[in-house]
Amino acid sequence: MEIAEILAIGMFVVFILLIFTGFPIAWVLGGVAVAFTGLAMLSDIYLDTFIAIDWSYFSLSIERIWGTMSSWVLVAIPMFVFMGQMLDRSGMAEKLMLNVSRLFGRLNGGTAIAVVIIGLLLAASTGIVGASVALLTLLAVPVMLKRQYQPELAVGTVCAVGTLGILMPPSIMLVMMADQLAMSVGDLFMGAVFPSAILGVVFVLYIVFRGWLHPDVAPAGDDAEHVTFGIVFDALKSIVPPALLILAVLGSIFAGIATPTEASGVGAFGATLLALANKRLNITVLREVCRETSQTTAFIFALIIGATAFSLVLRGLGGDAMIEEALAGLPFGPAGVVICILLLTFLLGFVLDWIEISLIILPLVAPVIVSMGYDLVWFTVLFAVCLQTSFLTPPVGFALFYCKGVAPPSIGVKTLYRGVLPFIALQVTVLAIIFIWPNLVTWLPEQAYSGR
Repeated sequence: MEIAEILAIGMFVVFILLIFTGFPIAWVLGGVAVAFTGLAMLSDIYLDTFIAIDWSYFSLSIERIWGTMSSWVLVAIPMFVFMGQMLDRSGMAEKLMLNVSRLFGRLNGGTAIAVVIIGLLLAASTGIVGASVALLTLLAVPVMLKRQYQPELAVGTVCAVGTLGILMPPSIMLVMMADQLAMSVGDLFMGAVFPSAILGVVFVLYIVFRGWLHPDVAPAGDDAEHVTFGIVFDALKSIVPPALLILAVLGSIFAGIATPTEASGVGAFGATLLALANKRLNITVLREVCRETSQTTAFIFALIIGATAFSLVLRGLGGDAMIEEALAGLPFGPAGVVICILLLTFLLGFVLDWIEISLIILPLVAPVIVSMGYDLVWFTVLFAVCLQTSFLTPPVGFALFYCKGVAPPSIGVKTLYRGVLPFIALQVTVLAIIFIWPNLVTWLPEQAYSGR
């Protein structure tokens, strides 16, 4: 093994080890890149090697960072974050929870079903996992515990449904993936529609089955009302505003009327109007939303800068070629290679966040997938579904931390872990379904193009 390959492997090992020190990931990525540039130069001097990495090579990261910062695709990120933060404070979720839960209150598991429906709407209109999980926990978990729901089912439902925002369009993760792979954001958005909907349907079917098989796990509320026209009307009245906002954002993208960047501005403006209509908009709220948007955007772009430097040095050491050769040399055939990549991604989700995996791993494996003749949109959505599980898998499952932070004191860590296990299994099942039937991802983008 050459010294460059040893250094490339060392970059990954040191990066993963430094994650556990608690240092910001962006600093770790950039710091490791600088450190291994120095090690490559020292090896040239003292070991008489020729790696061709020095400070002039490392300075190329400035040009790459400038190219990233000037990308119009990434402008959609702060707009979608603003949209999510504003909707979080608009009072929309509270009305949805009240009215939709009344609609399903007489069913076993009815409140959990209402959580799934509300979570799907939040996912398609906010796209922020932390906000969705925290909000659903505050609104739904106390209600479900009061109705004698099994605590594991209550918190598992909230955590799993809250993670749909990272996959369902408009997804910040898909925007970043499209930028990294130079793909169409609209194609990824269309490709992710059916997988997101399937996940929601599977969650509902699981809850219905559990409620039917074990009524004591998810009992109907004793105070549940009979469904009347008024209850149905109230539910529809709560659902229509966010549904119209989703239609305005995604509909304009899918119809080719607006780019994702332009549609993100429409979404941000629409969310502000909803907050104003619900009498929740004031200077304090606007200031908080702008501050949270700035912090989240700065966090994401800092990671992009660190990952850009990391990837540059890794490629200079031949890490990308080494990974491509290793994957191409696997004796499992093309399908086996894809499964191995997904398995590695799933395992990395235990220790890495989706942003690091998207910025570092995805660009390295995508060329291998293309060379094998697979559709890149299909694989990217498949990769995104796999990454979604990283929010549920301990110890870095952020959805678990978001839920634990605002859940009632009776909810312990073990309860959270037990609660999410069935939903992780469901997500893996859906992942397998998408793997077996690629048309679930590719059909909608193909239809969009065929109509043009």
